[in-house]
Amino acid sequence: MFGSPGSGKGTQAKLLRGCLKGPHISTGDMLRQHIEAGDAIGRETERLIKSGKLVSDELVNDLLEKRLAELDCRSGVILDGYPRTLNQAGVLLKFMQSFGSRPAVIHLIVDSDKIVARLSGRRQCPVCGTLYSLKTNPPKVAGICDLDGATLVTREDDRESVIRQRLYEYESQTRPILDYFRQAGVPMFEIAGGGDPQQIAKEICDALKSAGLIQASGTASEVKAPSASVTS
Repeated sequence: MFGSPGSGKGTQAKLLRGCLKGPHISTGDMLRQHIEAGDAIGRETERLIKSGKLVSDELVNDLLEKRLAELDCRSGVILDGYPRTLNQAGVLLKFMQSFGSRPAVIHLIVDSDKIVARLSGRRQCPVCGTLYSLKTNPPKVAGICDLDGATLVTREDDRESVIRQRLYEYESQTRPILDYFRQAGVPMFEIAGGGDPQQIAKEICDALKSAGLIQASGTASEVKAPSASVTS
């Protein structure tokens, strides 16, 4: 799954399990689990993050390869947050070949101004963490949390200047990976995002079925959604 920040990629990755029966795999979640476990991988990952560095491709590739070898991945997987680099993209295609799988890319397209409007309209309670949307889920009293009465705040990463910078970074980092997959002949489906999540999920599933990448019955016969986002 590819999709810019605020495109609804995470939501779609979960909904797509309705027609893609394999697990939703997030490399970011995998790394966070290791950090919580406090094991060697977690300690190294935490050290890199705190020092402002990226986790190496080798480490992430190794984690993914081991995950793809597990039994529940035989009927397909939905990848979220991988690949993030051209190196990872090349390794992923080798993984797909070795596992006898057919990759496809789902790229959610959402107008950047709509993303900025939606994300910059979010407010969060600093006490309980509840998120509100000024447009679709506003608090009962403007600026006040429904649950504990605390004054809502705008998160730093929801400020317009920060959002636009994240969108720029997503575009510059992701475009080469998308171009790589196109040149490699990987089926790519660009789907308009930002609308009703259930309808978007249906459109994605219908597109995959029409291309013969999943069975018409809705069961996934192979791993078909190597996807990735710099979500980040």
